[in-house]
Amino acid sequence: MPSPMPVPLELRLPEGWHAASPERVGVPDAAFVAVHAQPDEGFTANVTVDSAYRPDAATLAEIGDESVRNLSGVAESLNLTSRHEIGSAAAPGLTQTLTLTTVVRGVLRELAQSQVCLSLLDVHDPDRRMVVRLILTTTAAQHDDLLEDFRDIVATVHPAN
Repeated sequence: MPSPMPVPLELRLPEGWHAASPERVGVPDAAFVAVHAQPDEGFTANVTVDSAYRPDAATLAEIGDESVRNLSGVAESLNLTSRHEIGSAAAPGLTQTLTLTTVVRGVLRELAQSQVCLSLLDVHDPDRRMVVRLILTTTAAQHDDLLEDFRDIVATVHPAN
C-alpha cells in the first residue's frame, strides 16, 4: 500500500514518463512512482515521491544526510557528488546528486540519483512542516539525458486543490 501524502500533491510528467504502481516497481513506501519508457541495459529510470511531517528541527541538509545514510545500507559504494540549497526562506529546498554501485535484481549496477527535498509549511499552523522528497534514479549513462525531465517534474509540484 503506498504511503499517503500528508498533503495531496499534483505534478505533471513529461513525454516518455508514466505513472506506475509503487509495489510493482519495488518501492512500496513511495506515495508516487513514475517510470521512463526507455530502459537502459535492463534498468528502468524512475522518479519516486514521498513525504512526511517533520516536527523536529532537522535542517534540510540533515534530512539529506539521512537519505544518504539510508541509501548507504543498500549500496556497495556511494558518493555524494553535489549538494545545493534552493528556494527561499519561505519555501526552502535542497538538491543533491549521488552516484552509487548496487545490486538491482541480481545485477551489479552503476546508478545515479538526483534528490530534491522541499519544505512546505502548513499555512494554518507554521509549526507543522512537511518535507517532500523527489528522487530520480537512473543508470550512470542515462542520468544527464533525463535530468532535465526531472527538473521539469519538480517544477510542476504543487498542493492539490
